[in-house]
Amino acid sequence: MKTNCNKSTLTIICSVFDAYSAVLFLPETEEDYRLVSFFSLGDRILPPEEADPNKGLVRWIARNRQPLLVPNFDQSKSRLGYYQPGEEAHIKAFMGCPVPGGGVLCVDSKRQYSFSDKDHKILQLFAELVGQQQRNSQDSPVGDIPRYFAQLGIMQELRFRYKRWPVFLEHFLRTVREATSFDYCAFASCDTDSQSYTIEGETAPLMLDGQNPASLPLNSGIVGWVFRNEKAVFSETTGDAASTAPFGKVGDVSNFQTVMCLPVVINQSTRGVLCLAHTTALPMPEVMRSFVHQAADHLALFLENLYLKNRLRSLLPKAKLHSKGPVAFNPDNAPEPHEEN
Repeated sequence: MKTNCNKSTLTIICSVFDAYSAVLFLPETEEDYRLVSFFSLGDRILPPEEADPNKGLVRWIARNRQPLLVPNFDQSKSRLGYYQPGEEAHIKAFMGCPVPGGGVLCVDSKRQYSFSDKDHKILQLFAELVGQQQRNSQDSPVGDIPRYFAQLGIMQELRFRYKRWPVFLEHFLRTVREATSFDYCAFASCDTDSQSYTIEGETAPLMLDGQNPASLPLNSGIVGWVFRNEKAVFSETTGDAASTAPFGKVGDVSNFQTVMCLPVVINQSTRGVLCLAHTTALPMPEVMRSFVHQAADHLALFLENLYLKNRLRSLLPKAKLHSKGPVAFNPDNAPEPHEEN
């Protein structure tokens, strides 16, 4: 059962990163690791009994319990140990992460610089999910894991598929809501030094009337608290406990039993809050929280790129054109060479 789950999980990982191979090692003893599952676009992965993860990059990750990103893989300085002779020479990029509870998750590519720091952070989330898979956690069933993988892959594609902010936000919020099974998902933004925040999008019509964004005081609800304190909030009420209002006591907006609000950091400042809410008590396991943290990072990356594009458009009209193209060298107009005494 675990082997089948590992195989399908690695297949999804390979697809998300457009990688050549995804390989999972688990400890046989405290010191020795064994290849237990893999997915590869080729057929040159060594059998488990022949793979040697106790040297090279896999061993370094296992020993130091630290993630590793190698965007330009140099076989003369390190090795992987899970390919048949000759195949490893074609690998140009590598990243790996320790699996909580023991193990190493590896991904590689035949293209240089095909993995970024953002990809590496996402791989760490995958490593956490693989760890949950190994433990068969009760609060995060194995059946939930493929949904996280699939939705995270979709989320990666949204930034390239939808360039306009309103369209991207609509699809992004829906993706997060579907992945977590929450009833409601919204995004609020706030300008620097502002005393209010604006709800720009939501998956259900609670705060927006379809015409204008809704603005609320910065001291209103859990969302306002996150803006002021720049920290995430995970709130769950049970039984007869009072329900939670993510936006404060506003009109006829329903309160919720479970709320998750995370800061969206842009240029080292909390400029947005990603909010999820559910009308009943809903477990929020660590893997779900990690997934939503990654979602907030994706949102921040899109907004940072959008900010840079707008900034560039505003600066271009003011830029001076120094040259319309290459200038031919004219020795008659060249300056006299400087001679040292």
